[in-house]
Amino acid sequence: MRFDVVSLFPGVFDSVLDYGVSARALDRGIVRFRTWNPRDYSTDAYQSIDDRPYGGGPGMVMLAEPLEAALAAARADLEREGLNPYVIYFSPRGGRLDQEKVLTLARKPALTLVCGRYEGVDERLLRQSVAEEISLGDFVLSGGEVAALALMDAVIRQLPGVLGNAASALEESFADGLLDGPCFTRPEVWRGVAVPEVLRSGDHAAIARWRLKMSLGTTWERRPDLLARRGMSSDEQGLLDEYRRERGLGDKAI
Repeated sequence: MRFDVVSLFPGVFDSVLDYGVSARALDRGIVRFRTWNPRDYSTDAYQSIDDRPYGGGPGMVMLAEPLEAALAAARADLEREGLNPYVIYFSPRGGRLDQEKVLTLARKPALTLVCGRYEGVDERLLRQSVAEEISLGDFVLSGGEVAALALMDAVIRQLPGVLGNAASALEESFADGLLDGPCFTRPEVWRGVAVPEVLRSGDHAAIARWRLKMSLGTTWERRPDLLARRGMSSDEQGLLDEYRRERGLGDKAI
């Protein structure tokens, strides 16, 4: 998979892509990455990339021309490899990034990520060149770079051959519409608290049942909206009822 990022601050990506899962994917050739700085495509002596907004107001707006030129250069480079880029712009008004969207994007061969700055980007550029706007959540960032890094990390870990254990991605939070339950490692007893006996039993069926119960219960307590959208089978409802009884919890609207 290839990522192309249009950003005024390409160096931001080095500090993250040099480590962990993303670095491993790059080293293995599973992922390729390139940045395009719109300032390099500005045509005036000052390398201008922004100007005052029409209608007045605070801040500056990124110019369409340098962004369009940077995108055109990226597109031409991709086309030489027979790739058709899917262009994303990060914006608070975009659709919320979730696991379903991550899985959809992970099936695309090339993503081009446009990182805005200042008060935003000329709307005409967005209408003509962007396939989709995406938001990380209901808050404002100083630029799209952090959002681009988050999306890349989420997508990269879904690609075949990236994670050491392919089952890891299948068992993460949101993979089945649920949050992960608690997890434990050595020592067996820490500060007087022991690892649950079922996890030490070696009974794989019992462990799977306990983990599903914990996931259902954790999701019910912390993100009931996820559970409401996902729904439950009768067996899962029974596990959730068991979770509630064990903790003396009353009913809570889902």
